[in-house]
Formats: sequence, structure tokens, C-alpha cells
Amino acid sequence: MIRPLAGGDREAIRRILVATGVFTGEEVAIALELVDAVLEKPGQKDYIIRVMEEEGNVLGYYCVGPTPATQATFDLYWIAVDPAAQGKGTGAELDRHAIGLIGEMGGRLVIAETSSRPAYDRTRAFYVRQGYTELARIREYYRPGDDLVVFGKYLTR
Repeated sequence: MIRPLAGGDREAIRRILVATGVFTGEEVAIALELVDAVLEKPGQKDYIIRVMEEEGNVLGYYCVGPTPATQATFDLYWIAVDPAAQGKGTGAELDRHAIGLIGEMGGRLVIAETSSRPAYDRTRAFYVRQGYTELARIREYYRPGDDLVVFGKYLTR
């Protein structure tokens, strides 16, 4: 079941982000800031978070939102799956749900930014499997030897 974020999900999301072994402490803190923003201001329109749950256990989540100053472009800010649920289609199902939601909101382009570090090899491969295309790469964006890789997926109506 994929559902809106609830107050009790914050710790499960933190646990998933840490358990992946991919995100730095700073990245986890940023992800949790977005969770807090949604929980503290339910009427805000910048971030939409959905959680996949099975038998009361959070398996993964995504966070999307409209990109400011664009017409119908959305950012996929976060998508993360518990390592125990990886390789079972959980991430693909979360991505399909996110794309469906963005499409319902009139979105035409989804942008996902990620790192070029080897720890993100599986993440980049995931985006390609989901039909995203590498649109841009900015060398040494995050730090020396760590490029920003921008993926995009155009939605058809």
C-alpha cells in the first residue's frame, strides 16, 4: 500500500536512509527536513511524500514537488527503499506511483539529481531502468571527483 506520510513514519524513513549505506549524514538530515516540513505544515504545496507500507512496516518512500519557476516540471527529491525490500520491485512501484501522481497534477517533466560516486551506481542504474535519461552532468559539483548527474523523464499525456 502506498499512502501519504504520517507522523509515525519519520523514524522509519530515517532508519531506511541510514540503512541504505549510501546517504551521508548531511543528506539524511536534508531528507528529514523535508519530512518535517510536510508533517509540520500539511497544507504546504512544495513537497509531497508518499510511503509504501506492508503489514505495518515502511518499505520505502518518495518525495516529489513542483520545481519553482517552471511550468509543469517536478523534482523527484528522494526515493529510498529499505535494503531488505530492494530487488523486489519496491522502488519501481514507488517510481510508478510518483510518476502517476505527477501526471495527475499536470506534470510534463520529472527531474532526479544524483551523485556520480560509486556508491550511487545502483541508483543511476535504477533511474535508467525506470526510463529516465541522463540529461546533464556537472563535473565536481558536490566535491572533487563527485559530479552532479541529472536524470529526466518526460511524461506523455
